[in-house]
Amino acid sequence: MKINSNFFTLIGILFIFLGLLFILAPFLSNYINLDDIPSWILYIYRGKNFYFVTSPLLILISVIAIIWYFFIH
Repeated sequence: MKINSNFFTLIGILFIFLGLLFILAPFLSNYINLDDIPSWILYIYRGKNFYFVTSPLLILISVIAIIWYFFIH
């Protein structure tokens, strides 16, 4: 089973775009309310002068893509 390499290129571009959004999320939270976004899409931990932003959905998609890649090769 051979998969077109353009598929993985598009997934990579999508991950880069989503990563940039997650980097900008703490700064955007000063202007818009991100608490309305479901936690399975965007999880934000706020501590004293510390923000941790991640996406359980993005982590799950990444793990599936890596496993899929290793099963194909």
